[in-house]
Amino acid sequence: MSEAGTEQTGKSGAYRVLARKYRPADFSSLIGQEPMVRTLTNAFSTGRIAQAWMLTGVRGVGKTTTARILARALNYKSDGVDQPSVDLTTPGQHCQPIMEGRHVDVIEMDAASHTGVDNMREILEQVRYAPVSARYKVYIIDEVHMLSGGAFNAMLKTLEEPPPHVKFIFATTEIRKVPITVLSRCQRFDLRRVDAETLVAHLAGIAAKEGVAVEDTALAMVARAAEGSVRDSLSIFDQAIAHSAGPVTAETVRGMLGLADRARVIDLFEHVMRGDMASALSEFRAQYDAGADPATVLTDLAEFTHFVTRLRYVPSAASDASLTEDERTRGSAFAEKLSIKVLSRAWQMLLKGIPEVQSSNRPVAAAEMVLIRMAHAASLPTLDEAMAMLEGVSSGREPSASSQPSPRTGQPALSSPASTAAAAPSFNPAPQPDPAPRMMAGSGGSVVMQAARPQEVAAPAIAAPQPAREAAPDGPAVRNLADLAALADANRDMSFKVLLKRCVRPVRIEPGRVEVALTPEAPKTLLNDMTTRLRAWTGRNWLVSLSREEGGPTLSEQEKARRESALLDASNDPAVAAILARFPGAKVIDVRIPDAIAMADGEGDADAEVAADPSDDDDN
Repeated sequence: MSEAGTEQTGKSGAYRVLARKYRPADFSSLIGQEPMVRTLTNAFSTGRIAQAWMLTGVRGVGKTTTARILARALNYKSDGVDQPSVDLTTPGQHCQPIMEGRHVDVIEMDAASHTGVDNMREILEQVRYAPVSARYKVYIIDEVHMLSGGAFNAMLKTLEEPPPHVKFIFATTEIRKVPITVLSRCQRFDLRRVDAETLVAHLAGIAAKEGVAVEDTALAMVARAAEGSVRDSLSIFDQAIAHSAGPVTAETVRGMLGLADRARVIDLFEHVMRGDMASALSEFRAQYDAGADPATVLTDLAEFTHFVTRLRYVPSAASDASLTEDERTRGSAFAEKLSIKVLSRAWQMLLKGIPEVQSSNRPVAAAEMVLIRMAHAASLPTLDEAMAMLEGVSSGREPSASSQPSPRTGQPALSSPASTAAAAPSFNPAPQPDPAPRMMAGSGGSVVMQAARPQEVAAPAIAAPQPAREAAPDGPAVRNLADLAALADANRDMSFKVLLKRCVRPVRIEPGRVEVALTPEAPKTLLNDMTTRLRAWTGRNWLVSLSREEGGPTLSEQEKARRESALLDASNDPAVAAILARFPGAKVIDVRIPDAIAMADGEGDADAEVAADPSDDDDN
C-alpha cells in the first residue's frame, strides 16, 4: 500500500509528485529491503522488539519511510488488533497521522538543524512523560551523524536504558560518523541499493497506474541514472513524463539527461579499440553535436569497458534488465575478443581522463585528447607482446603473428590471454660479443634496460680515498667506505649503513685509522658509532677522527653519479635508441649490471650498487 491510498490531494487540487504519491506506507510495498523486513517480522512475532534502531544507506533508498512504517507498526491499533504488528494491510487508528508526520507521539527531528547538546536535552526531558494517545513515544532522528559530540554523549544513558514507553529510530547516510558507543546500543539495518531490474519493474507498475505509455528502454535509462535510489528514479521519471508531454521514449529521456545513445557509445568503444582515431573522433563529435556532455560520454564509455571486463568472468551479467540488446550481444562479443590487459589499460586511461575533462575549461578538446591516447594505445602491444617481439628480433627471426600490434582497422581483437603469457626474455639487438641490453619489467608497466658492458659504464672522475695497506690478517679488511658499508650490510645494521652512505665523506683510510668529513645532517654520535662498530666487526681498535678537509663524495653521491652516467651511456647506445624509437613515450629508467659479469670484470661491491632500484638510493 502506498500513500496514494491513504493521503488525498488537497482542496486546491495541487499536483503531488510521484515520489510522495507512491511512497510506501507498509512493509509489503517497501521494495528491495527484504532482509530487513524479514528480521523485523520475526522480531515482532516473537515479541523481541528492540529499544532503538539505526537505519543507514544512500539517499533515496527509504530510510525515513522505513522509520515511519516502523513507528506505525509499533503503535498499530485497529478494531481487532491492539499490539505491535507488521501486518498493516488494514489502516489503524494512528496510521495516517504517523505516515503524514503529524502524530503527537511520533516526534521527527532533523539533526542537521538541531545539532547541539541543548536540542538533545530538550528531547530527553520529554522522554520521561508517557505518550498522549499511542502505545509508544517514538523519536525519529534523521541524519543523526550531524549531531555534535556533546549531543551524542547526552543521549547515551537514556539510549541504553530508555523508559519502556519510548523507542528511538535513527537514520543516516554517513554511518562511519556515528560514534561506536551509539551504534552498540542500536539494532543496525543497512538498506541496500535497489537493483536496476527491480526499479524497472517498479516504474513500469507506476506508469500503468498513471496511464503513461513508456518504452522499456526509457525505463532502463531512468533506472540506470537513479543508481539504486527509488526516490531518484521516481523524480527522474516524473521529469521525463513532463518533458515528453506524451509517450515517454528513450530519445526524450536521453535528451533530457544529456546521455549518449548506448548504441553509439558501443560504436565509439569499437572505434577506439580498433585504434581508428578518425572514426572515434568523428563519432564523438556527432554525439556532442546531438547534446551529449563530453564527460558523460567518457563515463558511459568507462561503464561499458567495465561491463565488458565483467562479462569475461560473469557471463550471466548480460541478463541484467537495464541493458539494451546491443549491450548484451556486442558486449559479449567484445568480452571474447579483448584481453583483460587491454581492457584494464583502457579503464585506467578513462579513470584518469574523466576528471581532466570535468575540470577543463575546454571539455570537448580534453575528451578528444583522452580518446586519442586510448586509440593510440590500442594499437600498441602490451608489455609481454613487446617482450616476444624483441625476442624475435634478437634471434634474427620475424615476430610471430600473436605478438604483432593490432591493425588500426579490422576486427577488434587485440590479444588473447594465451598470447600474453608473462615472460621477460633476454634481448640482444646487435651482434657483439659483449652482453647487450635486455628488457625488464618495471613498476607501472615501464621498461627497464639492463646495461650491456659494465666496463663501459664509466664512473665519473672523483677523488677516491688513498688506498690503505692490508689490514691485520685476523679481521676483515677495511680499505674504503664501501668495505665498511659491506660490513654493516653483513651485520644487518641498516640504519648505520644509511647514515654512512649519506653523511660520511672519505679523507684517509689506513689500517687502524679512519679520517673523514661529515655532511651537515650527520648526527653528533656518528664518529663514536663508527669507532664502536669497527672494533666489534674487525676485532681490533680503530681511531676515527674528523678532518677539516672537504673529503670525497659520499657513497650515495658516487652511486648517483654512476647511475646518471650509465643512463646517459645507455640512452646513447644505438641499439637502445632504436628500441626507444620503436616504442613512443618509452624511456630508460634504470641500468642494471648482472652480478656474474661484474665479478668477471673485477668490479667491486660499490660498482654492483648500480643495479639497485632508483627509488632505493639509501636502502630504506
